[in-house]
Formats: sequence, C-alpha cells, structure tokens
Amino acid sequence: MSKFDFELLKTNKKTSARLGKIKAAHGFISTPVFMPVGTYGAVKSMSPKELEEIGFEIILSNTYHLYLRPGMEIIEKFSGIHKMMNWKRNILTDSGGFQVMSLQKFCKINEDGATFRSYIDGTLHSFTPEKVMRIQHSLGSDIIMAFDECTPYPATYKYAEESAKRSLRWAERCKIEHENLGGASALFGIVQGSIFDDLRSENAKGLMNLGFDGYAIGGLAVGEEKQDMERITKLLDGILPAEKPRYLMGVGTPVDLLNNIERGVDMFDCVIPTRHARHGSVFTKDGRLIVRDGKYKDDLRPIQNDCKCYACQNFSRAYIRHLIKKNEILGVRLCTIHNLTFYNELIRLARQTIEDETFLEFKNNFIERYNRK
Repeated sequence: MSKFDFELLKTNKKTSARLGKIKAAHGFISTPVFMPVGTYGAVKSMSPKELEEIGFEIILSNTYHLYLRPGMEIIEKFSGIHKMMNWKRNILTDSGGFQVMSLQKFCKINEDGATFRSYIDGTLHSFTPEKVMRIQHSLGSDIIMAFDECTPYPATYKYAEESAKRSLRWAERCKIEHENLGGASALFGIVQGSIFDDLRSENAKGLMNLGFDGYAIGGLAVGEEKQDMERITKLLDGILPAEKPRYLMGVGTPVDLLNNIERGVDMFDCVIPTRHARHGSVFTKDGRLIVRDGKYKDDLRPIQNDCKCYACQNFSRAYIRHLIKKNEILGVRLCTIHNLTFYNELIRLARQTIEDETFLEFKNNFIERYNRK
C-alpha cells in the first residue's frame, strides 16, 4: 500500500461534520473514528481479536511508555509493535510530550528538547524532536505525532506563547528528521496555544506552512472548561485545511465526541471507556450506569437492551455487578467490551447520519436522552 492519504468524502450541510477515509500502511480507516488507547501496546483487558471483532481499524499507543518499558531493544527484535502485539491494523503513537511534561516531578525543557527521570527507576533520559521521530519509526507506527510541549492549564499568555512557538520550532525539526528517515509512516503536527485564540490561530498557520499529513489539536484535555474546548475547535475548523484529517487528542465523553464531530474533527482517542469499565461504570443511551451499585444486585436486564456486544447478549447487570464486587477480571472485561462497542457504534451512527444529512438531529436527540435524568 502506498503512503498515507486522506479523502474527504462529504461535509454535512448543516454543520462542519465530515465523512472521510484514511489510507494508511495497515489498511483503511473510516472517519470520524474513535481510537481505543493501548498505552503499553495493549488495550486494557482486550485481545487484538476482540478489538477487530468490535470493528476498530486503528488503536493508539504511547511512545514515552513503550520507550521506558519494555524498551526499544526488545521492540526492535520484533521489528516494531505490530508484530509484538499481533495487531494487524493501524497504530497511531503519541509523541510522549504530554507524559514527559505531566508525569514527571523532574522535567527540564529547553530549546533542544526535554530531560526527565523515569518514573520506573529514576534514571535520567532526554527526548529531542529528532530522537522521538527515530523512536516512532522504530516502533513502526502508521501515524506518528510531532514532539511538542503540552502547555499546562492554566498558563499565562506569555508562557503559552513561548511554549507554542517552541513546539512549532520542534515540529519543523520533526518533519526534517521524519523525511530523512523515510518509510510509510504519516506525520501529524500538533496545534498548541492553550485557550488563547490568537496563539492557536498563529500556531496552526505555522504548522500548515510546514505541511503535515494531518493536524492534531493538543492541550484541550488538560482541565480547561468545556466552552474553551468547543471555542478552540470551532476556531480551528475555519483555519485547518479541509483536505487533511483533524485529530482532537485525549477527548472524550460521548457528548464530547458528537459536539466536536459537529465542529469538523475527524479523529479522537480517550481512556474514558476502558478506565470507567475498570471501576464498574458503563455507557448507555440513557447515560452512564454504575453497574457496581447495589440497586443492580438483582437486575436481570442486560446493560443495554439493544446492544449487540458479547456482554449484553449473554449476561445481566446483576451478574456483572457480582463479578465486579468480587474483583473477578471477567467483570472488568465485560464492562470494557460493552463500553468500546458503545463508542464504536456511536461513531458508526455519526458517520451514517452525516451521510444521510441527519447528523444534527441525531446528535441533539442523543444528547437530550443521554443527559436526561
């Protein structure tokens, strides 16, 4: 298969919602798309076969965590993470910028890059834009991310400006190194600038001048208000090139997904469906359900009546609650299977209604029912 390509198939007439298709090294990806998070090379409690059966065409892994453990020496023996984890479809890897800046008690940032200590053993490491490109190429990722500084929230205007300009300079170095390395991986730039419209606009235009295969929107899942996220995505919808995919990083809830699809976002990732599942929390059309609660101890209904996932087709809320309360791993697995199926089906319906020109009605009806108490 040839190098990465994106085809914009349709834009909804009433909104900026888009229907598209990505061609990457390990197959096609229909957009909008939700990517389950497999930080360490596995989506928690799920096998690759189960993810394929649900219908996922791409998952996300993390450069920072894989670099530290199991380490590049081991991964390179497999010629990349696809063979290591036996996943035959596409993989996107985050650059690790968010983890370097957010997980470390010790982290020094300068023009060259970032120096940090491993959370595992305290050893000292450094990431430069060039090194992060080499790591992601060795991982064999289908879509790789430029190394950026994920600006913390809240941040002063001055700090956000300095950070965004530094990330732009790093992005240019990433692109040069990426092109020198060759291969079939696609490279996305990451728009930064905190909650400041002018900084976001300037940073996006700078990345567009460099030219990337796609554009991610970073720093909008770090504690800011929802209205700030929605304002920034709407702003960037009018700036980012229509012919390139747009990826909102680390977002989010079902309502977040639909609201940002409406604003022209094509790609999403988030730990919410798997993290909530580990705590006995599941998503339904009628909102989030805490299946571990006592009121479900004799509830013989499935999690959601019309859901076709393995959990809903075979087990009751009462049984799943029992498993969760007894710390049986099957309970977590069943909640995870349901949540990922729910997310994948939500995105499938979004694509279908964009095609049918009924997306806005679908979104409004879904959110009204989901939020009804």
